[in-house]
Amino acid sequence: MLKNYIRIAWRNLIKRKVFTAINILGLAIGFGGSILIYLFLSYHLSFDNFHTNSDRIYRMVTEEHRDFVEYDPSVPPAFAKTFREEYEYAEKVAKIVFEDGLVLNSNKGKEIGRFKEEVAFVEEDFFKIFNFPLLNGSNAVSLSAPNTAIITEEIAQKMYGTTEVVGETFVLENDKTIQITGVLKNLPKTTFLKTGVFVSFQNLMDFFEFAATENWNGITTNLQCFALLKPNQNIDHIETALLELPKKHRPTTKNKHIYKLQALSTMHFDPLYGGLDPVLLWVFGIIGLFLIAIASINFINISTAQAFYRSKEIGVRKVLGSFKHHLFWQFLSETFVISLLATLIGIGLALLFLSSFNDLFQIELSVYHLLDIRFIAFLIIILAVVSFLSGSYPGILMSRIVPVLALKGKLSHNDTGGNTTRKVLVVAQFAISITLIAATLIISRQIDYAVNSDLGFNKESIVMVDIPSEMEPVQLQGLKDRFNQIPGIQNTTACLSSPGGANSSWGTSIKYHNRPEPEEFSIELKAGDTDFIDAFDIPLVAGRNFFKNDSLSEVLVNEKFAQKLGLASPEELLGKKIEASGGSVKATIVGVVKNFHNADFTEEINPVFIGAKNSWYSELAFKINLNNTKVTLDQIERVWAETFPDYIYEYHFLDERVAEQYEAEQRYLTLSKVFSALAILIGCLGLYGLILFFVGLRTKEIGIRKVLGSNVGNILALFTADFFKLILIAGVFATPIAWYLMEQWLQGYTYRTEIHWWMFVLAIVSIMIITLITISYQTLKVAIASPVKSLRTE
Repeated sequence: MLKNYIRIAWRNLIKRKVFTAINILGLAIGFGGSILIYLFLSYHLSFDNFHTNSDRIYRMVTEEHRDFVEYDPSVPPAFAKTFREEYEYAEKVAKIVFEDGLVLNSNKGKEIGRFKEEVAFVEEDFFKIFNFPLLNGSNAVSLSAPNTAIITEEIAQKMYGTTEVVGETFVLENDKTIQITGVLKNLPKTTFLKTGVFVSFQNLMDFFEFAATENWNGITTNLQCFALLKPNQNIDHIETALLELPKKHRPTTKNKHIYKLQALSTMHFDPLYGGLDPVLLWVFGIIGLFLIAIASINFINISTAQAFYRSKEIGVRKVLGSFKHHLFWQFLSETFVISLLATLIGIGLALLFLSSFNDLFQIELSVYHLLDIRFIAFLIIILAVVSFLSGSYPGILMSRIVPVLALKGKLSHNDTGGNTTRKVLVVAQFAISITLIAATLIISRQIDYAVNSDLGFNKESIVMVDIPSEMEPVQLQGLKDRFNQIPGIQNTTACLSSPGGANSSWGTSIKYHNRPEPEEFSIELKAGDTDFIDAFDIPLVAGRNFFKNDSLSEVLVNEKFAQKLGLASPEELLGKKIEASGGSVKATIVGVVKNFHNADFTEEINPVFIGAKNSWYSELAFKINLNNTKVTLDQIERVWAETFPDYIYEYHFLDERVAEQYEAEQRYLTLSKVFSALAILIGCLGLYGLILFFVGLRTKEIGIRKVLGSNVGNILALFTADFFKLILIAGVFATPIAWYLMEQWLQGYTYRTEIHWWMFVLAIVSIMIITLITISYQTLKVAIASPVKSLRTE
């Protein structure tokens, strides 16, 4: 029976080639987009769910209560030892500290053996908490001795060209010789670890003294602490017990800590601590449903429109003995065949664009993901649902047709679905497209506003280059002098990091002048020499720049610092003493600079102080003449290579670093553009199918109108007016929905653009223009045809 239904369905579909092709293509595009979205969602939902005892693995995090609450995915360096030794909640506790951009040299030649890599310094128990097996299949990872390391297969191949490297050595930062004690299997891409080099924690002191010492003075997000809890632990009870630690170890600080436990399963989806916002997954899922919904609406509209033409066929079938359920299943079979073909084409489209999708979202999906049993189940479910939803309504309508009326040609549109139903579905389709276009406009405007606004410093002509840490002052000054002799360089400054980009931001407590207690708020430290504000064009609003000195005795602060202190003017800060970083920094304020954005627009401008300390510098910033950029960059590289032959030269433009803060938004924008285009394309296919139907239906009417004097413009307006009315109705529904959704999205920005009415008008007009283009060809073809031919049409 089923085979017979499908055979007849296929024969009927072949007869209606154009409408069948439109339906298949529309559904295929919808399926292809939905498949990519499904793969994206399944990729993120599988994050860190592959570990043994993953339900007992927790990361220790901190709520910092100052004048506002900050959320850090870390704890003070001493926390791990205290939790391990003074509490009995965990089987294992371990710290891991990430250091980015360290130079590794395997002494196997520059081409293969030397490169920069993020390095993780780990306590030995880390690999007893996480089950990352060695290449030989065992879990006997040993990092107890100093100067030892575990690397992954990928890194081994990169450094040595082979995985047989146990016992080999490499040089870390041209200083420490490290021996490889094991090779890990390549880590799953769905893990929080993005490095393949793990060095003994005992070597951390040479690279990050603060994180290596057992202290409670502060937090660095480079350090993370994990625990494998004993079975059946009460997390609320543990967090209550941890409330005593700040009182015991940080009794005098105004920066109040609350230590919490974050389950491994929630790390990837906790935006407070740097994870992915789960709302994004909902948005992706809704977009996928939108694509399927638009394609299904197209199918229903075209199918019900065709029902008017197929009424005599249905009448004959009924006269020959077909029952309602026979006709219903026949039309459902046709829908299933179309959906099946569309699914196969959709898979092909998804595979075609899979590489670009991976590049956009920096994930690694492959064809093997299409063989996963869950993906196959997803396809079967979506095929069944779309076939039923798209085919059942037309099937019911057609099975209800009265044979006598059908054979006499006396059926009305209401008997085959009615114009009202089609109009409602088209309005829904237009509303989705308008919402997506408006969202694209607003996201684009916000990104443009953030990237191109005045940030309070110059970012357009600045080149940043990493330098070895802790250079001697004389050596550093000599290097700057050599660079400043390059004609294309206007200024050079040494700094910890640039303004903007939030690169190496350092927040610390602050004590102002003669106030007995530290302030409630923290301040960001920006280490830079005397050329810092000139190189970045940060204007002074009061006082002067600090003088060259061997010690950090004079500093600059920003206007925000005065505002936080409640002072009437920046001048009141001049000559006042401040203490920062637990009293390790004591200096006099000699100048106040204008506020500048040190982070992205989601964050407020924070209090900042700028001071010169040679041991803190990690970058050189060059203010260059952009008229001869390539020559200048080549000369910078030559001087750098002569000075640091054992280091790897890399440079970054500051404007690119600032733009990197909005990478996620750029991806959303690209996604919004792509899926808006897909939604519009699917909608256009549906409109084309409908206009074929309407033009065929009103051919005689067009001929009569032409005989009576109507011109081509009048006939074109006849068809477009109805669609434009539907677009305006869709705009009325879509505008408040899009406005609300984008208003909620913009709430995440402290500094944001405004939503204007013209954005929605532009979205509506765009749909009108696209609709006009879509329907013009068929309409004009009939409009310019001979009226005699139109009047002869049966």
